[in-house]
Amino acid sequence: MTPEPPAPGTAVPPPGADNTTAFRWWMPRLWVGQDLVGLVRLFTRNGFRITPAQIPVAAADLLYSVPHTGLKWLQQLLLGRQIARTKMAAPPLFVLGHWRCGTTLLHELLILDQRHTFPTTWQCVAPNAFLLTEPLMAPRLKWLLPERRVMDNMLMGWDRPQEDEFALCNLGIPSPYLSVAFPNEPPAYPEYLNLEGLAPKALARWKQALLRFMQQITWRTPKRIVLKSPPHTARIKVLLELFPDARFVYLVRNPYKVFPSTVHLWQSLERVHAFQKPKFAGLEEYVLETFERMHRTYEETKHLIPPENLIELRYEELVKDPIGHLEAIYDKLQLGSFENVRAAAGEYLASQQNYQTNRYELSPEMRETISRRWRHYIERHGYQSKDSGAALVADKSAAPDAPDQPPQDEIIVSHRW
Repeated sequence: MTPEPPAPGTAVPPPGADNTTAFRWWMPRLWVGQDLVGLVRLFTRNGFRITPAQIPVAAADLLYSVPHTGLKWLQQLLLGRQIARTKMAAPPLFVLGHWRCGTTLLHELLILDQRHTFPTTWQCVAPNAFLLTEPLMAPRLKWLLPERRVMDNMLMGWDRPQEDEFALCNLGIPSPYLSVAFPNEPPAYPEYLNLEGLAPKALARWKQALLRFMQQITWRTPKRIVLKSPPHTARIKVLLELFPDARFVYLVRNPYKVFPSTVHLWQSLERVHAFQKPKFAGLEEYVLETFERMHRTYEETKHLIPPENLIELRYEELVKDPIGHLEAIYDKLQLGSFENVRAAAGEYLASQQNYQTNRYELSPEMRETISRRWRHYIERHGYQSKDSGAALVADKSAAPDAPDQPPQDEIIVSHRW
């Protein structure tokens, strides 16, 4: 598929930064694990406006939804009562922060701890019956996934950590992520970003779905669950109603790097997982507005978290001293001894030294828009002046050949427009 030409001011990844070509037509899309009711509801809500070239994919998903529906009821019959009685092994740990703020890196580091568990890609793509299907099928179907993620070349696999928001989507729960399925339609379910204004019944259904999914994970692996889904950044009030003693780590990052990387993220996901050929109309505004809502809600609700259960961290500081800051997280949130994790974290970071970073271009006009629209965030977290000067380049401390430094996207300012 040939990408749409960018509009002036668009954050554009250079040739080679997009890994979508590695995703073959026969590979499963994110929605393949929905049951029949949920998938038909998704198609109906969007008027079945499916690009002709994607009709075979939609038809295959409908076909797959039939056994998923049957397996869903079979799992409920066999294990439903046991799952309902399952208690969390420990208060969950939520990694908060906007997309492309380093939450994936921190998630990867935290799950190195053998005392922790996490939602896998298989569990999030097929959440209706993964207790029955994952042990048998996931090891045999590795060939159905590309080796690396489409947006940033990070390793991918059925057993790799994944965002639980995708599990909610495949459980039939409304989510802003469903915009990826039909990107040319109005944004899907924006009210579910922060769960504000929902009817009591809808909110109760959302809470029940998340709790049930986490009970299933705990039933299989009774350990502390570490979750990473950026929308949770704006859901603190509801998360605390479910898990009053939950722990939270909140990451921030230079917004002039977050913006183009997030635009690229949605472009990559839409090219691969949409039932329409994406036009990317309004994508930049969507990123700008979502960022504002997410962090405004976080600032308004973070006081609800007991101080000892929250730690805030700049991504730039994390990559300069990942071991030191990881140890500080363990100490502040009382996660237990860090010594069991230190060696594993060092090995992981060493394995990332050859990671190839993405490069983006940002026009002066768009940079000015970011400065104006995200001014509160920029000032609140100290990204003005020297941190975000007129010409931004990749941090030298995160260069690919720097020792013990994980990947970081690179950004340059374009003067072509």
